[in-house]
Amino acid sequence: MRTWDDRAENMSLDSSPNAGTAEPLLILEPSRAEKHYWADLWRYRELFLILAWRDVAVRYKQTAIGLLWAILRPLLTLAALTVIFHRIARLPSDGEAPYPLMVFAALLPWSFFSSTLTEASNSLVVNANLISKVYFPRLIVPTATLLTELVDMGIGFLLLIGLMAFYQFAPTWNILLLPLFVLLAVLASLGPSLLFASLNVKYRDFRYVIPFIVQFGLYISPVGFSSGVVPKDWRLLYSLNPMVGVIDGFRWAILGGNSRIDWPGFSLSVGVTVVLLWLGISLFRRTEKTFADLV
Repeated sequence: MRTWDDRAENMSLDSSPNAGTAEPLLILEPSRAEKHYWADLWRYRELFLILAWRDVAVRYKQTAIGLLWAILRPLLTLAALTVIFHRIARLPSDGEAPYPLMVFAALLPWSFFSSTLTEASNSLVVNANLISKVYFPRLIVPTATLLTELVDMGIGFLLLIGLMAFYQFAPTWNILLLPLFVLLAVLASLGPSLLFASLNVKYRDFRYVIPFIVQFGLYISPVGFSSGVVPKDWRLLYSLNPMVGVIDGFRWAILGGNSRIDWPGFSLSVGVTVVLLWLGISLFRRTEKTFADLV
């Protein structure tokens, strides 16, 4: 049975070259979808925005307090991590920065990463009806979840401004470089998301594996504590976690001189991010043609 993907690869519509003829002409062109794939991402940009807006609207549509959950969730997590790691474990902050501010600076990228990984990995299965009936670059589906999570991150930034005002903590010039670390957070989230989205289509076991990865990752990432507590002998091994570089970058940009970046470890985290991004895109593109048959 031929899928929509197969037919899309072999067909394109063009106007007839014959004068006086309004009938469309069917042109057979082998591997058309493959050659024009990246251009199609731009042509279908409206679908990208529609999917992202739908996810934002549906997420809080039938909740009692709606968008307030985007505020309560990070605040409750901040309170829990502050009590556990600071009050009980007595872990220090970065320099003279208030401990809750240090934790919240890490929660911004971590919440973005964990939510993107969870939602994107299941996005192809959730959109099975759309994928099996209509041709469009499937890369749009998991990527649209990033835009949805960026909305929540934007709300988180407003909370960050409020916390900085509450603690009377003024940012330094480092804050101007924060957009670069936001981009790094997007790339660090995109690679694993595409990887698990591809695997989850064929092996539904990953829907149970991903929550464990997110929960485990919270404790092995410097969210509730500073990377400075990690012994130097273990710093490079610890930096194999790509979120270490992202979180350290956020803290450096937000807290200024109170937080420092271990540049060898940061470089290693960026390198792992690039490798995971390449693996994610490669696997996704290799398996994309089978999605319509498997979902």
